[in-house]
Amino acid sequence: MLLPALQFDYLGETTEGNLHLVQRLKRDGMVQVFGLQALSDILTVPVPDLAAATQSVLDELDVPHRWPAGSPERGVYCSRTLNLRSIKAIGYDMDYTLIHYDVNAWEGRAYEYGMETLRAQGVPVEGLRFDPDLVIRGLIMDKEYGNLIKVDRFGLVKRAMHGTRMMGWQEIRQFYGREVVNLRHEGRWVFLNTLFSVSEAVMYMQLADRLDQGAFSSAAPGQLTYQGLYKLVSRALYRAHVEGKLKREIIQAPERFVEPDPEMAQTLLDQKEAGKMLLLITNSDYEYTARMMAFAYDRFLPQGMTWRDLFDMVIVMSRKPEFFSYSMPLYEVVTPDGLMRPVLAARLGGLYCGGSARQVEAALGVEGDDILYVGDHIYTDAALAKINFRWRTALVIRELEGERSSAGSRLSGGEALSAEDEEALNETLAQLLLVLDELDDRIGPMLEQDGRHFNRRWGYLSRAGLNDKSQLCRQIEKYADVYTSRVSNFLRYSPYMYFRSPSQSLAHDRNLTALCGASWVLVTPAKLHLAPSWSAVGAVLRQARCDDRPGTQAQAGSVWDSIAVPRGVPSGVLPGHFLCMDTCFK
Repeated sequence: MLLPALQFDYLGETTEGNLHLVQRLKRDGMVQVFGLQALSDILTVPVPDLAAATQSVLDELDVPHRWPAGSPERGVYCSRTLNLRSIKAIGYDMDYTLIHYDVNAWEGRAYEYGMETLRAQGVPVEGLRFDPDLVIRGLIMDKEYGNLIKVDRFGLVKRAMHGTRMMGWQEIRQFYGREVVNLRHEGRWVFLNTLFSVSEAVMYMQLADRLDQGAFSSAAPGQLTYQGLYKLVSRALYRAHVEGKLKREIIQAPERFVEPDPEMAQTLLDQKEAGKMLLLITNSDYEYTARMMAFAYDRFLPQGMTWRDLFDMVIVMSRKPEFFSYSMPLYEVVTPDGLMRPVLAARLGGLYCGGSARQVEAALGVEGDDILYVGDHIYTDAALAKINFRWRTALVIRELEGERSSAGSRLSGGEALSAEDEEALNETLAQLLLVLDELDDRIGPMLEQDGRHFNRRWGYLSRAGLNDKSQLCRQIEKYADVYTSRVSNFLRYSPYMYFRSPSQSLAHDRNLTALCGASWVLVTPAKLHLAPSWSAVGAVLRQARCDDRPGTQAQAGSVWDSIAVPRGVPSGVLPGHFLCMDTCFK
């Protein structure tokens, strides 16, 4: 059967989608704003007037500005062009997506429960305290050596920590000089995908110190390895979650753990009014989901409305990532206390347990890139939804707000470093062999300081080194069409927003002529032979330091006398002089 032809724009995005215009406007094409008679007259309105009038309407409707109070950290950033107009259904994860937790409170308690379990097993945990600044999302645990590393998009290690001690460059080279980290080797590497990984990584790195100190002799028979230590830590945290201790405590006092955001409810209402079907797909159980969603949303909704009214379908205990990979049994939750019965198919308005993404598509009557899924986990929320079902994806990265806030300090520091590059390199490049150590001493500390405003050990989430992207940033760009710090940021955009990805700069896009402009060049006899091919040669600005040494000038002169003076070289130029050139060698 042939599917109906879709309309696509010049970017290959479908223009399908209902804008929910009033019927008379759709029928007559008439407008009553800006003094226009027809929609086509919009082209005659000056852009500043149009922008001002549009903003006045948004202000009257109390619609938040895209950058509230000059805060670009609340923006939605686009990796792959996404037209929300064509999206028919939006699915949401719950934890750290629709509900954001205080990381220090949640992960701190998870850490304490895990340590209690280890203490009962005789593991030496006395004196250890939760340190949330020890790790950031996007790092990788090396279970073979007990290290925590940060790698760039190519898999090369840029920073590393053994236990709780940061490693120097020489030590990093000894461990990882020829190593390219491959995350597919799960037996060795553990990628910190989400904020839920913080407590596990802190426990592992602190206990790696204890293992090095020989403190495990009585707690673990035989020779305990870093691999074995990781198993101890992960099992302890798994018990804390499975036994439900942590979630029971959170349900009893959610105000201690949840950071409320009134705009979350308004965002979902806005999307629902725009005709989007909304889904909640979470791995949490029904009791926890119901209690936490009621706490986070009900008080911000219109009177008589509850969180359940926001969603066209709710799926708890979805067992992601299997939810996006296999056909799992589907159960309908039929009583308020969570009793269930097996069913063969899902339907709109239902509350379910388990199931699969395929059953969701069948119930909604939409599939593939008509669905946008929003979550905080790169693998279970974004990667599999995109790879297996071609759903569009949005990633929630709450730390983005802190990183963007720190960008100003990095910008000023980066500009200083760039200025240092220009001034120092242009001035001393020709004497590189003489001052290389000096340059390293000046620039090296600036590189080490980069990102300290965000995290003093690891720098920025998205950067590895001064100018390269981190592995986390590569994963985000690969699997998330858009990313933002919180769901409520979508409120600052129309539900029909057309997110366009920026033009991607390639290495060969750079203007090499501009990069080489006004550079210092050391004159050598070989270069003098090439002088006719120079575009321009300036006056002599400086002589080499070696010229000041006794006998050097005479040696240079003798070299000069032994060759013919090339055309275009200013008189008086000797080998060893510095020239300022307008352009590079051709």
